[in-house]
Amino acid sequence: MKIYVVGSNRFMKEMVGCKDQLCSLGFDGWIHPDYEALVMGEKKEILERAHNGEHAAIKRENDYLRVHYKNICVSDAILVVNLEKDGVENYIGGNVLIEMGQAYVNGKKIFLLNGIPQGVAYVDEILAMDPVCLFGDLSSIRSL
Repeated sequence: MKIYVVGSNRFMKEMVGCKDQLCSLGFDGWIHPDYEALVMGEKKEILERAHNGEHAAIKRENDYLRVHYKNICVSDAILVVNLEKDGVENYIGGNVLIEMGQAYVNGKKIFLLNGIPQGVAYVDEILAMDPVCLFGDLSSIRSL
């Protein structure tokens, strides 16, 4: 099974770790190469610009929305790395919600590393996509 890993940029290291763990479990886990480069200390200008509030410009210049869409389309499933962010447990932000929608309308399985976030305005939209919550156990994908 080919599983594309997505999540908030703040979870980059954990996303790469999940991709590696998927591969060690025998899945074809993969991630946008920029995340791996950033975790290895490369492409520092992207992080610097992001810290200076240039998120939208970076996303446009690198065509991240379309690239993620294409990567989702050639995968069997996505894994959403949803950890705590700014006091929100199981955080799923705007970009990831878009990626989940893209996966859903293309018939891809949606796995959440943890549970459903509570107290967000779009919880019903998340629930409507029938994601499978793994509660931190990537090996449980084998039985699904």
